[in-house]
This record gives sequence, structure tokens and C-alpha cells, in this order.
Amino acid sequence: MTAPFSPKFLILLIPMLGTALCAQALDVRSRDPYYGAVAIDAAAGTILMEDHASAVAYPASMVKLANLFVIFDDIKAGKLRLDEPVTVTREVSQIGGRQVWLKEGEVFPLEELIYAMMIHSANDAAAALAVHASGSRAAHAARMTAKAQVIGLSRTVFHTVHGLPPSTGQEPDVTSALDMARLAKALLEKHPETLKYSSIETRPFRPNTTNMVLSTSSNKLLGKVPGCDGLKTGYFLSGGFSITATAQRNGRRVIVVILGSRDKNVRDAKAAEWIETGFARLPPPPPPPPAVAEPAVESPPVPQEVPAAPSVPRNHDVLLPVLILVPVAAAVLIAWFVRRRRRA
Repeated sequence: MTAPFSPKFLILLIPMLGTALCAQALDVRSRDPYYGAVAIDAAAGTILMEDHASAVAYPASMVKLANLFVIFDDIKAGKLRLDEPVTVTREVSQIGGRQVWLKEGEVFPLEELIYAMMIHSANDAAAALAVHASGSRAAHAARMTAKAQVIGLSRTVFHTVHGLPPSTGQEPDVTSALDMARLAKALLEKHPETLKYSSIETRPFRPNTTNMVLSTSSNKLLGKVPGCDGLKTGYFLSGGFSITATAQRNGRRVIVVILGSRDKNVRDAKAAEWIETGFARLPPPPPPPPAVAEPAVESPPVPQEVPAAPSVPRNHDVLLPVLILVPVAAAVLIAWFVRRRRRA
């Protein structure tokens, strides 16, 4: 017997069909094994290896890193708080693609939506953050592009806050592998707390409710590549599979971007391979500064017993001449007195 038609199935299917149809209208910018790739030293920003690193393609959900950058800037400036309530609007509740099924009127702490955006790559959570922070998705996307320009990303323009393919009449988000690596470097330098959210593999959204969603990261390098603690994947049909990944070992960090791969497994394998090669190509760390020898502490000299000198009056400088002259003068007077008596 045929199962009855489920309206919920239609609700799930429509956003997927819309995404696919929009993606078909774009030029395909994916290749085997990738459209562009780069590995950089996260500290110095130097390129460790690259292959068509400046080729422009579609970042898809990796644009959420720029969304997060703007949100964290506002938090640092005191304009937003992690615990402040965010109310879901009707517009946000209608966002398609990967989502945590936000409903109009629901209220969540801002940080919960950050978790949903970074772990589950929820497009509705990304839109809710954008509208709350900037008033509209368009305004937030403009701020994201302005941030990219400040950082010096010359091949990056953001038109969305989530990375979905453009609707009719809209332009796609564009970037290069090198630009995404530099975006990740700047984000980690200014907001290292990013790793708190990008390093989690699974986390429940709406825990202990019937509408709970188990947020699961699509970054399959987590827990498999030693030291990997972020950052973000992306995919839609015309853009292929992409990832901005980072790992830290022995206090040193490498950032790798694989942009526009036709196969998810190839993307992940190349990202893991480039992380290993990146670490191997890091220049040796600078030698530690020479140890500064502390001055030796000399023992105080042992006092020697000196024989006591005869006591001399403090005014001996005056008495000594007097003591010498008085006898001499007396002798002179006596001699003078004797001569005078003889003459008499």
C-alpha cells in the first residue's frame, strides 16, 4: 500500500529544488580535484603551497566566516552580547537549504545561533544573526564585503549572509582560495574565540524539546587530522565542495583552503594532505633568545681584625704643632735668658 503524501516532505523538497535550479543558472566553477587551493602559515601569512590560489569561484557556506567576523566585531565593540535575545522574524523562518527550522517568533540567545551557524551551517541561523545585528541581510552582507576590503581581499564580494546560490536577478558570492585563507587568518587573529565554535563536531539545538535538532559539523577533518580545530565547509552544485580548514601543532598553525572540488571525499583528502605538507614546509622556528646570565652574587668580604690604633684626639691636627713648638720656644727663652745674665 502506498504511503500517504506528507506535506512536510514538500516543505523539505521545495528549498532543495530551488537551490538546485538557481545553481544550474550559474557558470560551473568546480574541477577535479579542485578549482583552487592554498596553504598558508597562519602566523606570518606566507604562502606555503598554492595551485590557482587566485582563481575566483563560489565560497558557498564558507561566507558564514565573514558573517561571524562582523558579529564578533559588534560584540567586541559592545554593540551585541552573547546572551542577548534574538527574535526570529518571518523572513528568517522562510530561509531554505540547511537549517535548524527556526520559527517566526522564537527567541534564542545570540550565542545559540552562532553555534547553529558554525556547527550545523544553518542558513536560517545565519540570517537571524544578520538581521539582528545589521537590520537586514543586505546591510549585513555589505558590512561583510567592507570587512573583506579592509583586510585586503581583492577578489571577494559577498551578496548573501549564508552562501546559498543567488535567486533570479541576484549575483553570487565570489572569492578565491587565497582570499578565504587570509580571511580565516584575520578572523583567528582578532577573534581567536572562533575556534570555540568551529571545533565542535556535534551539539544539540533546542535540547530537551520535541523540536531538537542535532547540529552536526560537515567538517570531517575534526577528530581525524591531528590538531584540526576548524573552520568551515561549503557546497552548492555550481560551486562544488569547499573547505577552509586549520590545524595547530606545537604552537604553530597552518590554514588550508580547498575551493571548488567536484567530490566531497576528494576535497577532504586534499585538505588533509595539504595540512600535512603545509606543516612540513613551515620554516624552522626562530632560535630561542640566548639565556641572559645573571650576575654572580659575591659574598661580602669577611671582616679582618685590625689592631686598634692609639687613640688620637680629634683635634690632633692643631695640638701636634703646639706640642712641638712649646718646648722649642721654651728652650730658646732659656738660652736667651742665660746669655743675658752672663753679659750682666
